[in-house]
Amino acid sequence: MGVNGGAFYVQLKPRSERPSVTQVIQELRRQVSTVPGINVFFQPVQNLNIGVRSNRSAYQYTLASTNLDELYRFAPLIEAQMRRLPSLQDVGSDLQIKNPQAVINVDRQKAAALGLTAEQIRTTLYNAFGSRQVATILTASNDYAVILEFGSSFQESTEALSKVFVRSSAGRLVPLGTVATVSQVAGPLTVTHQGQLPAVTISFNLAPGVALGEAIDQIQNMERQLALPATITPGFSGTAQVFQQSLRGQGWLLLATVVVIYLVLSILYESFIHPITILSGLPAAGVGALLTLMLFKMDLSVIAMIGVIMLIGIVKKNAIMMIDFALDAQRNQGETPQRAIHQACVLRFRPIMMTTAAAIMGGLPIALGLGAGAELRQPLGVAVVGGLLTSQLLTLYITPVIYLSQEDAKRAVLGWFGRAPAMVPARPAE
Repeated sequence: MGVNGGAFYVQLKPRSERPSVTQVIQELRRQVSTVPGINVFFQPVQNLNIGVRSNRSAYQYTLASTNLDELYRFAPLIEAQMRRLPSLQDVGSDLQIKNPQAVINVDRQKAAALGLTAEQIRTTLYNAFGSRQVATILTASNDYAVILEFGSSFQESTEALSKVFVRSSAGRLVPLGTVATVSQVAGPLTVTHQGQLPAVTISFNLAPGVALGEAIDQIQNMERQLALPATITPGFSGTAQVFQQSLRGQGWLLLATVVVIYLVLSILYESFIHPITILSGLPAAGVGALLTLMLFKMDLSVIAMIGVIMLIGIVKKNAIMMIDFALDAQRNQGETPQRAIHQACVLRFRPIMMTTAAAIMGGLPIALGLGAGAELRQPLGVAVVGGLLTSQLLTLYITPVIYLSQEDAKRAVLGWFGRAPAMVPARPAE
């Protein structure tokens, strides 16, 4: 955190004895905002930290540039603009360019006349104020590094530089003040790099009720309005960068999942149309999951996407149980499509309801946010439970209709090619 900052961890009480982590952080933020002379940033500890470096807040926006002067000129402007965005809070930067610095200006001609080189002056200053290890003390159980440096009382001000003597090539001790002058300037505390380029990282948290995608859109709009020079490359890093990458790949991931399921079902049923019947319930499940997430104001995060993919496997099970029974009755028992799907709906209704109810009850504790660390897993449970409830209400009616329509379409196509199958008379109802 540097010499002018620090960090400490607060362990909360059990979940049953306190409000949510978000509410606790908001209350702490309100109380410490009145303390003068200090900036406090809060962020919950994550099980998996994917940030590029330790930061004050949960999300990072990084500016990298080959021109250090332009970087230091535009970074404070961008930070000020981000502070004005209502969707962000705890905006802070790792750029601290107003720190006092002591610059030593060496008169090389005078130093050369006295037998001193720049390397000798640099080595002497590092010995005095650096952390040069000159020896190692070995004991029976441990080893200790011996560091050469000035005493702490001589490192409190620049006046200690007047007490530094440099040994020349002739062996004489030359006072540093004879060949150098000290000037006080303001400069950066540290110069951070990312990808071998100087970079400034602006960290931020989200305001309550704001989604990460919404905040990213606002920052990108601000970026376009500022018209940054070509030498500055902006971009998100850490968790925000992973979120952007996951958004770009979510559509392809879902499409690949559906295609793989379709190919496997086509091989199992030796048909190209009945897998479509089985997959017909997926749109209802997906819409139900998204509507439920929107109802509870949750993001479509990576965890929620895992729930949607799980939902695909659970929902298609209902259609498989009906279609498998109907195809068996139609092929082996000579039933008409209408009677076969009717028997499948009647006989498979109870196992479908039982398995769906078991899946809902299994995901309900996660959806309710019970237990420690439930905030991370809650979107998964909400997506699964909401999708199951919606699909259960619709697929029991949609799947038989699509099955019959596809059977009629297949019969019409075969009849057009002169290969229509013979109609099997329907059996009388028992």
